[in-house]
Amino acid sequence: MDYKQLGLEILARVGGKGNVSKLTHCATRLRMEFNDDSKVEAKAIEALPGVISVVERGGQFQIVIGNNVQQTFRTLQKEIGELSGRQSEKTSPARGGVMSRIISVISTTFTPVIPAITGAGMIKALLAILKLTGAIDAASPTYHLLDTIADAAFFFLPVLLAYGAAIKFECNPILAMTIAGVLLHPNLAQMLAAGTAIDFVGVPVRLADYAGSVLPIIFTVWLMSYIERFAEKVSPTMIKFFTKPMIILLVTAPLALVVVGPFGIFLNDLVAAGAAIVDGKASWLIPMLMGGLQPFLVITGTAWAMTPIATGQLSKNGFEMINGPGMLASNIAQGAATLCVAFRTKNKNLRQLASSAGFTALLGITEPSLYGVTLKLRKPLIAAMIGGGCAGIYAGLSGLVRYAFVSPGLAALPAFIGQNPMNIVHALVTCAIAIVVTFALTWILGFEDPDVKAAEPLSGSEQQILSPMSGQLVALDQVNDDVFSQGLLGQGVAVRPQEGVLRAPLDGEVMTFLPSKHAVGIKGDNGVELLVHIGIDTVNLAGQHFTSRLKIGDRVKVGDELVRFDLAAITGLGYDMTTPILVVNSEDFPQLSCRRPGAVGFGQPIISLNNAQQEQA
Repeated sequence: MDYKQLGLEILARVGGKGNVSKLTHCATRLRMEFNDDSKVEAKAIEALPGVISVVERGGQFQIVIGNNVQQTFRTLQKEIGELSGRQSEKTSPARGGVMSRIISVISTTFTPVIPAITGAGMIKALLAILKLTGAIDAASPTYHLLDTIADAAFFFLPVLLAYGAAIKFECNPILAMTIAGVLLHPNLAQMLAAGTAIDFVGVPVRLADYAGSVLPIIFTVWLMSYIERFAEKVSPTMIKFFTKPMIILLVTAPLALVVVGPFGIFLNDLVAAGAAIVDGKASWLIPMLMGGLQPFLVITGTAWAMTPIATGQLSKNGFEMINGPGMLASNIAQGAATLCVAFRTKNKNLRQLASSAGFTALLGITEPSLYGVTLKLRKPLIAAMIGGGCAGIYAGLSGLVRYAFVSPGLAALPAFIGQNPMNIVHALVTCAIAIVVTFALTWILGFEDPDVKAAEPLSGSEQQILSPMSGQLVALDQVNDDVFSQGLLGQGVAVRPQEGVLRAPLDGEVMTFLPSKHAVGIKGDNGVELLVHIGIDTVNLAGQHFTSRLKIGDRVKVGDELVRFDLAAITGLGYDMTTPILVVNSEDFPQLSCRRPGAVGFGQPIISLNNAQQEQA
């Protein structure tokens, strides 16, 4: 799969680079915002090979791709360039309610920071293991230097967050980071340690320790975005280079120290106190809710809501109990439900997808499992939520905490090693409960297996897919691409063409046609969804040597010319022209048979879909 080319395909379907106002990514998905939502072709994007799902939540358009999302993101970032050009207040559309906007701010602000705090968190986990095993002395200079490296991301968290907040609020990131530096300046720390009252032009200043804080810098950068616009208007053009940044710093920094910063610290402390009260009265409640409802939070885009509280606890206490314990229970449960599906299903495609996604979920990345398996089958999702909730109750009652900011899963268990030697034991028990309860519930509840689901009625007892070209018919497992050969996109056959013409193999409507012209998706009048992919990796040609006037929505009949391609030229460039012909919704047709390999001419039957098993030709 060429994930770089996927980025170009996505960009063409979101209205081009001029329509993208925000672009970030997390571990498995692209997160985008647009100037004009009406230009975005959501269904066409979801139909692209390589896209698992499309989600519109939390004020963002999210494209779930999986572990290779960064390749696609880099392509988009390169094509789009620097995102500039702020919309005016009058023309900027309001997206979603207040909660959606808050979640969008948190998501965009934290996403660029995740690699730093995750890396720092893993170093802390590594130090905990080395200390526990006696491989390193906690009093040694080496330990203290490594500990300093791990602490840096959390101590300077306001600086890191200032960058993401500036991207969200469309103001200067360097000036935003400079303001964060003011809040962390050693002079303020010295004045705070001295304990003497200070004022600014007669206004008392409440000094606070902003190291590791979250809300103060987000509020400050939001305020700075308006001050920057004001400075832009009032600064004379001739000297704007000097006056604009001076006005921004001179106005924003004092306001941050006198008003915004203390207010943010107050909210931080208020939220932390509320969490502490809940934890003291019902320690099982928060982990149970997180363990049970985490899939819902991911689907709705609200999973970021608790992140500021969790990072605040980590920075202040060295551990947190808000996100980590419940997420560990939920992620492991999601993996267990998906692996149970892999064990029970008779559908080869689903088994392959569930096996891969389930293992990934156990490691802490659940989007492929959630969107690709459990959400579609529903009952496994219910089992995962119940299992995650049960494991969350134990995590809360046992006092489980997370010592480092990493995505909870089996690979991140070292993040649960810390001062309390029993903490890792409680983490292991939490995982065991999540696996056993969820797997058992998924097995008992069952699910509607695509292999045994009745096919939709066909017009007549038998439907046939005709060959779209002449050449040599080969079995799908002989195609030199795992995505096709393993049937991940559907069952079917492939043709090695002897001429450069692709014709319609059935009557229907074009539902997918890429700008590179190398792949055509047709929804047949009989309900069959067919994908014809001309050659392997020919997407890299970006349409060169391909000719077509086809477009999405066109009606086609058997024999209509769809695409012409220069077979000799493309083969001469070293491309394998084996052309897979896939029934994308093959799970809807359990009685699917394919013609045996051999010579085939255009119009000859190659795939049969019927209610009674047809003998292979």
